[in-house]
Amino acid sequence: MTSAPRKVLIVFGTRPEAIKMAPVVQALRSCSDLFSVQVVVTAQHREMLDQVLALFGIEPEYDLGIMREGQDLFDITVRALTGLDRVLRETRPELVLVHGDTTTTFAAALAAFYHRVSVGHVEAGLRTRNKFAPFPEEMNRHLTAVLADLHFAPTLRARAALLEEGVPAERIFVTGNTVIDALYQVVEPDFRFRDPVVGAAVASGYRLILVTTHRRENWGEPLANVYRALGRLITAFPDVAVVFPVHRNPLVRQIVAQHFTASPRVYLTEPLPYGEFANLMARCYLVMTDS
Repeated sequence: MTSAPRKVLIVFGTRPEAIKMAPVVQALRSCSDLFSVQVVVTAQHREMLDQVLALFGIEPEYDLGIMREGQDLFDITVRALTGLDRVLRETRPELVLVHGDTTTTFAAALAAFYHRVSVGHVEAGLRTRNKFAPFPEEMNRHLTAVLADLHFAPTLRARAALLEEGVPAERIFVTGNTVIDALYQVVEPDFRFRDPVVGAAVASGYRLILVTTHRRENWGEPLANVYRALGRLITAFPDVAVVFPVHRNPLVRQIVAQHFTASPRVYLTEPLPYGEFANLMARCYLVMTDS
């Protein structure tokens, strides 16, 4: 007599989580005889999350829709905990899977703990050892590790960090990073770019440097220093151009405008859908990011 599939609840709330958890959702759903999978999105980031769900063909069973204008970390945590409490009471899973280091990640792990449900942590073991950098991600992932029962580490270094913290070796599994699986799905040799700025950059013949910056700890003078260094790099190498999808945060955009608005070899554009971004990245000579 075969046993019933194990009930797994997968929780995420932001675009990066969705990108990296999409291959996990697909893999577990392909083993329907072993796992009964339900997906919960908190929609901590609404628009960017929906793009990724559509790209990978994932339809969540639960959408908490917690995003609000002007939300802060307290708002996200409280609304995520409240919504997940209801979902956990309804679904009664055997395992809750979370990813990485967002506020949704920590809230989901904590909610599962309150319901005495086991937690699996994907991309476990990343550390800076500075609880304010990155903020709040460093503490989110550290506290999630305390709550987790299974730790899926992307690298041997991440495994070593968990061992140093006293996590039993038999609960750590080195899996690689699931973002590689996501990239394999979306990168195409004959991809056609919809963004005209990106299309022009790719067709320009320059060696392209892809730049992204958005970390809150870099706002202000640290970002200005990065952009001044980029300006010197462009001047020093006339065969190089920069492609820069600019984050929507007004503080970032203001500094970018001060440094690059009139630069002929800097292609400024809006944040890109994941498929477009991944295919651009595959065609760049260098990627520079603060993420």
